[in-house]
Amino acid sequence: MKTQDLHILNSFINTPELKITSEKYPFENFNFLDEKIAESKFTFPNNLVLGMQAEACFEAYLNSSKNYKLLKANLQINGEKETLGELDYMVKSLKTHKIIHIELACKFYLFDENAGASEEEKWIGPNRKDSLFDKLEKVKLKQFPLLEKKETIKKLETLHIQIPTSQQLCLKAFLFLPKKMNRRFLPKNFSDCIVGHYIKHKEFSTEDTKAFYAIPTKKQWLLPTEAVDSWHSFSEAEKEIELRIQNKKSPLVYKKTPHKVERFFVVWW
Repeated sequence: MKTQDLHILNSFINTPELKITSEKYPFENFNFLDEKIAESKFTFPNNLVLGMQAEACFEAYLNSSKNYKLLKANLQINGEKETLGELDYMVKSLKTHKIIHIELACKFYLFDENAGASEEEKWIGPNRKDSLFDKLEKVKLKQFPLLEKKETIKKLETLHIQIPTSQQLCLKAFLFLPKKMNRRFLPKNFSDCIVGHYIKHKEFSTEDTKAFYAIPTKKQWLLPTEAVDSWHSFSEAEKEIELRIQNKKSPLVYKKTPHKVERFFVVWW
């Protein structure tokens, strides 16, 4: 494992999980336990989409773990005529010997007070195409119930895997607030996951013209800020952001000054 790959893996592991424990979603949450990640053949998959990058990191953690044994990943369940769905991970706890079904999600959400009535509806994707509500509903109504289908039980029996007695959600969340909003007004589980803010496109013109800016592609969003090596002047960044906004894409931006590095989205909406 290269030093940079290990650094990226540890950065992913140390990213807070959004703990979901509401009455509507009484989920059991996966907890990362302290582990010494072994030197292995893990290479961060730079060319894969973000979701698959997160899966690669999670599997590397499980394969290095002294607390868990990975039994099966991405278990596809087929019906007679169609695919019914996929179970992300079948894991055995080496302490309790229980079999656990884990669903993994890695999401970037922005807080919009007007996006819906519930707390979950207010957290939306950067381009307003998805929301925390959508994800939790999918877990509750589709992904977790898949375990109970007869096709799943038969598949697990074929693989000689016991029926899990626990289902857990691991939701790695990168949350962004409007620039002037204070996180102290949020529930603690959300506040713990705040990593930056967002601004409207027209507001970017008021940013520091002497700072340096990076605009990572989505495949680079999981990289620690110190791994970013392509920095631009304010005017260069402004032009690139303008192109993204014209295509209704909200770019993630890193801003570097002598004292700190910030990350924020510039939204088109």
